[in-house]
Amino acid sequence: MPNPNTDQVDVRGPRFTAWVTTVVIVATLLASAFSPAAAAVLLALQAVVFAIGAVGGPRRNPYGRVFAAAVAPRLGPVTDREPIAPLKFAQAVGLVFAVIGAAGFASGLVAVGLVATAFALIAAFLNAAFGICLGCQLYPLVARLRRASTTASTPSPTS
Repeated sequence: MPNPNTDQVDVRGPRFTAWVTTVVIVATLLASAFSPAAAAVLLALQAVVFAIGAVGGPRRNPYGRVFAAAVAPRLGPVTDREPIAPLKFAQAVGLVFAVIGAAGFASGLVAVGLVATAFALIAAFLNAAFGICLGCQLYPLVARLRRASTTASTPSPTS
């Protein structure tokens, strides 16, 4: 049986990460008004953070590391945990929006950059302020679709 302490994390860590992400994305949107190139750089840096979180999970995410080192020791004991897999998926979704947004800003398609960045901002803010992780909400559906496609592509033993 998997160890719940390694398969789950304190819910406050991903919310802290979402707050930092919200600040970075707001800074990106503000920068885009003056310099789409600066917005592209900021969003590309956020994309790297998303990529680290998508591959390594919340414990490897740079913002998650800050939470673990500087914030968590000042908080009370963990009272609520959440699974890591949906959080990794949510980071991957954020990565997609950040890459699209950074590419939009970098290529001069500022409207594309703004729309993709706005979607990322909405998702980050909902998680930070209300604990609603949109990627986590989508994860069970995607996991179910993936299982269904794997089952459909596997030949049956009677064929």
